[in-house]
Amino acid sequence: MNIFNSSNHNVNGNEIFPKGLIGIIIFLSLLLGSFIGHTVYADSTGHWKSMPPTPTARTETAVALLEGKIYLIGGFTPTGISDRVEVWDPKTETWTTRAPLPKPLHHTSATVVNGKLYVIGGFSSGMWTPVNDTFEYDPKSNQWTKMAPMPTARGAMATGAIDGKIYVVGGAHKKLFRFTNSNANDVYDPAKNQWESLAPIPTPRDHLTVSAFRGKLYALGGRINVDYDRNLNHNEVFDPNTNQWTTAPPLPTARSGITSQVLGGMIFVFGGESGEGTFSENEAYDPEQKTWKTMAPMPTARHGLGSARIGSAIHVLTGGPNPGGGGSTVHEMFSLSPFK
Repeated sequence: MNIFNSSNHNVNGNEIFPKGLIGIIIFLSLLLGSFIGHTVYADSTGHWKSMPPTPTARTETAVALLEGKIYLIGGFTPTGISDRVEVWDPKTETWTTRAPLPKPLHHTSATVVNGKLYVIGGFSSGMWTPVNDTFEYDPKSNQWTKMAPMPTARGAMATGAIDGKIYVVGGAHKKLFRFTNSNANDVYDPAKNQWESLAPIPTPRDHLTVSAFRGKLYALGGRINVDYDRNLNHNEVFDPNTNQWTTAPPLPTARSGITSQVLGGMIFVFGGESGEGTFSENEAYDPEQKTWKTMAPMPTARHGLGSARIGSAIHVLTGGPNPGGGGSTVHEMFSLSPFK
């Protein structure tokens, strides 16, 4: 059992055991909780709860919420690149499998618009070949359909949906067999099955995360040319109405291989990696106040993870516990309020 306080965590997620009477009380309450259900990790800056593990250990996967269920898609597994799609039903707390991707992909993306799931871009082989594929999944028929290709083949980009359109930002492609960042900002309209290229992101990067908040797109963190020793803390905001980017206060901890979700009017950024190790950091940005806050760190530090929000809780799934390859079946849930 991991128990931590609200102090900021560094690389590798080393935790500090609470001291004194308060620490003893917290320890005893959590110990009791572990006997009667899932392990609960309590903290004044949020609360964590361990959940049933994913069926397949993965990293560099894609995650999306569709019809109240979490879809876990593709990525690296112990047996290679995966086309596997696994679905978590929060009502039954069980995992099932659905129709596999048309092809195995890693470092891809998953976004939901109007009851359909869209998997866009990524890398298609052990040689990390960038693709421009757009696949649409219909949960009613359990079938995938190939749609109009993205203008720019790339992987390790980030996506977000605003007003029924999907924005695909950044990522990496290859020039003369070497990775280089893409500054592309392409938008896909599923209703028309059409793509359009918009104002490029000011700081080209890959392994970043994107969250949509009140009609704007927030692009956070990332790295330069797929090098996790060159992590970034950039926070750049795109307004589709003006087709312009602005700069916002940077992410407190430069990191990449991250994921983010909006909860309680804030954007939470989880995990990441560098050459020194993986991150357990959980930092929240308030777009209205333009301020950052350090939140309760993840119980399990990892990168290449995915996330989805269900109601007032954020599920953070899989990811590599060490820099580079490897994966996990970790499934942890974060909330601002205590779990019952």
